Amino acid sequence: MKTKKTGAAAQKAQGTSVASLRDLFLDSMRNTYYAEQQLVSTLPDMLENATDAKLKTAIKDHLVQTKEQVERLEKAFNVLGESAEAKQCPAIDGIITAGNSIMENTVSGPVRDAGIIAAAQKVEHYEIAAYGTLAAYAKTLNERTVLDLLLKTLGEEKKSDTLLSYIADTNLNSQAVDDEVQSKDLNAV
Repeated sequence: MKTKKTGAAAQKAQGTSVASLRDLFLDSMRNTYYAEQQLVSTLPDMLENATDAKLKTAIKDHLVQTKEQVERLEKAFNVLGESAEAKQCPAIDGIITAGNSIMENTVSGPVRDAGIIAAAQKVEHYEIAAYGTLAAYAKTLNERTVLDLLLKTLGEEKKSDTLLSYIADTNLNSQAVDDEVQSKDLNAV
């Protein structure tokens, strides 16, 4: 009869090396570092595809902020005595792929802008979850300096999400509906 391996033995058999909370913390930081690097590459495409002035400004500002967040993660790795290494994150890859699909399959203007906001908020929600978890791990591991760095980024991500909601709610989503109605009226003529 075959016995099921558990704990460290199972992880070793599967070729993984996450056996402690610190290992999980570092692995998660590497995923988040990868995610931030991908966003530095993706945000310019979102900026290019956006048409709303407030949205363009928000994306431009967030690109600058994301670059700072990459540097902050590098500092956190340094504080922990680790090299800053990215580990591919399938979750962010999927979110970015979905966002790219929205940009490719929507007409330029308010509808695409609404889609860009939706895609950007999915990214923000992923990052809020990631940084919240990392902060909890840092607190448990008594890594106070790293905790402060992570909490600063977490606060920025929450503010970005709120700003995107504000942009969508104040006018953009209504413009998208108006464009749809006008388009239907033109097609009826």
